[in-house]
Amino acid sequence: MTTSTLRPAPTAARAPHTDATRARHRRGFWVVVGAFTVLMAFTTLPTPLYPLYQQLDGFPTFVITLIFAAYGIGVMAGLYLAGHVSDYLGRRRVLLVATAVEIASAVMFVLLHDTGSLLVARFLCGLGIGAVTATATAHLAELHAIGRPDADGRFAAIVAGAVNTGGLALGPLVAGLLTQWLPHPLTLPYAVWILLLVVTFVALLLLAPETVDRRGPRPAYRPQRVGVEPAVRPHFSAAAVAAAAAFSVLGVFTSLTASFVGGTLGLHSRLLTGGLVFGVIGASALSQVVLGTRPITDRLRFGMLAMSVGLVLVAIGAWSTSLPVYALSGVVAGAGVGLVFNVAITTAAAVSSPEHRGETLAGMFLAAYAGITVPVVAAGLALTWFAAPVVLVVFAATVLVAVLASTTRLRRLLDRDPHVS
Repeated sequence: MTTSTLRPAPTAARAPHTDATRARHRRGFWVVVGAFTVLMAFTTLPTPLYPLYQQLDGFPTFVITLIFAAYGIGVMAGLYLAGHVSDYLGRRRVLLVATAVEIASAVMFVLLHDTGSLLVARFLCGLGIGAVTATATAHLAELHAIGRPDADGRFAAIVAGAVNTGGLALGPLVAGLLTQWLPHPLTLPYAVWILLLVVTFVALLLLAPETVDRRGPRPAYRPQRVGVEPAVRPHFSAAAVAAAAAFSVLGVFTSLTASFVGGTLGLHSRLLTGGLVFGVIGASALSQVVLGTRPITDRLRFGMLAMSVGLVLVAIGAWSTSLPVYALSGVVAGAGVGLVFNVAITTAAAVSSPEHRGETLAGMFLAAYAGITVPVVAAGLALTWFAAPVVLVVFAATVLVAVLASTTRLRRLLDRDPHVS
């Protein structure tokens, strides 16, 4: 889940802004919206299917978290290596390459079900998405600016954020619907997505205008710079810990819900699992839409409260093996995750200077995806020796401490900096 570009957008290609040009860019805007949705939904498509892979290959629950972590590592690699190259290679070109990578990942899911192949397929999926998120967000902003020059520029950012998180929420729900009653659950959803991804590739190729002027010398390639100015390190460190803690909640719900529901509760419904994860991620998106315009300290306060209550409910639901409480905990915690991450990104963008903003945002995204990777693997490893309710209770307590400490510190820092909004 990302909500911002890693770098300020360059000047759009200097095409004559005739009525036909603007109409083409307006159409291209919605083509990229559709492509972004399909790509993001693919990343969470395997969520309700992990128990099937576990039964097929006989691996422990810990391996599920490794497969999930492979995605997070892939995203970090994609952000670091390719999150910025569309600034000079072109938005459409990078989106086409990333879509091709996602198609290769989907083909691997269809043809290969062994553990090693799942790890590679998830890594490829993350690698492509690491390039997609910043590129698609910038592309939407530029298409909207050309297609509707008199409209509010915030519309594109709101749409990009909603599509980004909404796509993630749709993936497990659609997978649950496709596999609950239909045959071939480890093949059908990926076959459907291969078709959707191919359509996406063709639509981007034919209908999405390029918005970056590629004329002139191409700069030498270098990975995305990651850095934080010394003056803003206190703000960054507090926000980074909060972002990592927030993403760890998403990671555990996404990777372990199927095991908890099927193993501990004995409810072997892929639609139920997909619906639970949909609720978590959907609440994250909805909270940002509803409260995203509130002052930053209000967003942080609401986010901290929601995450804290949600984590307490996680512990209660896990210990009591109560499905309703567990479901409620996901929605409440998810709402808090969205707000806390929104504040973390806003803080990083606001306190850094324009010439270092891309580097600071890159560091924030990498911190967030480290949060979605390391704690999830630790929780999965703990499941080797301890029951799922015990692991979830300890995880909830640990993340709760990290959330309270980081958000309290960040709130104090923001109170001293009223220009951050």
